[in-house]
Amino acid sequence: MEIMWEFIKFIFYSGLIVIISKYALVPVLRKLAESLNLKPKTVGNIAGIATSVPELLTVSFSAVTGLVSASAYNIISSNMINSVQYGVAIFMNKNQKHLQNRALKTDLILVALTIVIPVVMLGLQIEFSIGIVPAFILLFLLFYFINHNVHKLYLNKMTEEEKKIEQEEKWVRGKKKVMLQYTILLLLISLLLYGIGNLLSNTLESLCGQFQIPQLVIGVLLGFITSIPELITFFEAQKHHKRQEDGEDGVIEATSNLLTSNILNLFVIQSIGILIFHLFGR
Repeated sequence: MEIMWEFIKFIFYSGLIVIISKYALVPVLRKLAESLNLKPKTVGNIAGIATSVPELLTVSFSAVTGLVSASAYNIISSNMINSVQYGVAIFMNKNQKHLQNRALKTDLILVALTIVIPVVMLGLQIEFSIGIVPAFILLFLLFYFINHNVHKLYLNKMTEEEKKIEQEEKWVRGKKKVMLQYTILLLLISLLLYGIGNLLSNTLESLCGQFQIPQLVIGVLLGFITSIPELITFFEAQKHHKRQEDGEDGVIEATSNLLTSNILNLFVIQSIGILIFHLFGR
């Protein structure tokens, strides 16, 4: 009976993550982008950061409670699930033709590497120890450098006149105020997700410790849950731009979301989890 109650809480907290992502996180991101006239790539990057908040929370809490293996499986499964969800969203919206661009192809190669690297590490039995953190940070910087430059090279569609207009728009009165408002909202949403993540972590710790459920199972379950926000933003990005008859922008936004989320998960959030485990893990 007690294990059933824990699973009910598990489902309830998972549902809250879905609701907050769909009805709070995504609309705020969209309004922020529209008010600041942000490029699709920038919107995707912001979405990738925001939708990685659940991974950050679950990995951090798992590390504190000593479930470092669960946090590693969480990141691996989350990155895999993100990629599958992205593919499903692209095909369901019939946007695969837009993937011919070299910048997007490069992004997807980098996404594949965020899956291959941890799988190879597990296969070679390389521990996710504190010694791996500097390498992860260097890889994060390398991936960011490649992503930034290929988009600059292959997806710079603006004319000189459009660039001038964009520069002028940056100085429009009220932009900073709008940015501050939506940034505060994003912070509040993140804190709300933090609270739910803490409750979810306690539930999973109980399932793992009290009922002896393997950390591999816990990690995969966390991966499914923490990938829900990405699924919502993948579909929302393409749906939004399809209404504006610019399907490529929707694919650019979704791809940037996927890549940013995956490299943050593997290189930054995993490193944070390792450091927390070694400093505060019990």
